[in-house]
Amino acid sequence: ESMVEVAILSGSASDAAIAERVAAVLEQQGITYDSRVISAHREPALLDEYLQKSDCLVFIAIAGLSAALPGVIASKTRRPVIGVPVSGKLMGFDALLSIVQMPKGVPVACVGVDNGENAALLAVRILKIREE
Repeated sequence: ESMVEVAILSGSASDAAIAERVAAVLEQQGITYDSRVISAHREPALLDEYLQKSDCLVFIAIAGLSAALPGVIASKTRRPVIGVPVSGKLMGFDALLSIVQMPKGVPVACVGVDNGENAALLAVRILKIREE
């Protein structure tokens, strides 16, 4: 697989609209990306395989409900992970708290509920550090 700067991972196909907004901002900024739907709960082996093969520099993980995806990714890589909580039954508070409350040593950045645009813009800022 060719080198991409950002990997956009969604926990569910129902997160597609947010993933598309992330992708749109990355495209506007000239950032290469790959977008996949891989569930940390339902497809752990597939997620492990993807993380081992990916050469991306930043992960954006979109997840609702228990929102384990960003934390699981962060536990398996030293690259930056940005979590996007998705609104659901509890207006996204469940996902927001799951992403924010990571244990020490497993950092995950978190943007606002459904705010894929800010996740993309944060990824761009992280990538631009190389140029300063």
